[in-house]
Amino acid sequence: MIGLVTSLLGGGFVWLWERAKKAQAVNRRAAFFGVRPGETCLIVLGNKHDAPGTAHYRDVRAVVELTLLIGELGCKAAVEPGAFRGGNDDRTEFCVGGPAGGANLRTGGHLAAHLPGVTVHPYDGTRPESVAIEVGGEKFLFDRGNQEYALVAKFTPAESSRPVFVVCGQSSVTNLAAVHYLRREYAHVAERLPSVDRFCLLIKVTDIGTYEYHRATLERDVTASAFGR
Repeated sequence: MIGLVTSLLGGGFVWLWERAKKAQAVNRRAAFFGVRPGETCLIVLGNKHDAPGTAHYRDVRAVVELTLLIGELGCKAAVEPGAFRGGNDDRTEFCVGGPAGGANLRTGGHLAAHLPGVTVHPYDGTRPESVAIEVGGEKFLFDRGNQEYALVAKFTPAESSRPVFVVCGQSSVTNLAAVHYLRREYAHVAERLPSVDRFCLLIKVTDIGTYEYHRATLERDVTASAFGR
């Protein structure tokens, strides 16, 4: 009898420990992405730069990944187009797509209002700076299909109670790559950040012709340069 009781107690402690460990991991993940279980998150999806009113299928896949992530964290998602206006208020916002060519006007507004150290150069097929992401005076050029970048930033507007999570890629490939990478590697990335409450990261995507969006790495933390003037 004593052995049975000891075994039951031991099994109960193990179950409680595993449950606490799982809850801790979920809480860390939720803190990184800035969501709270039970809330409705806002996803803002940009257009194809050359086709207003339509979205690239990779951007739609990025939204699907975000929706799955949000669902895993006990939240619901509402999707709005890039022309959405107004604050995010008490909803965590995920804004997907860069502003070049008018693809996502809301991203451009977020960058102008909150990340003064960031410039996304306009699309111009004749110039090497076309769609380049410039942070703190350093340019990260767009080499289509070979090496591309995405800027990922998290911040909380003064008028809002919940954060904004911006995914600003140079293409739909990099938008999807950034979401896919952070969904898998958020814990590794979080360990390298001074704070998960506000940050700006540069994600590099390489060998796109072979691996498409699957070969993404953290290029660097550009928080100080992005939020500085």
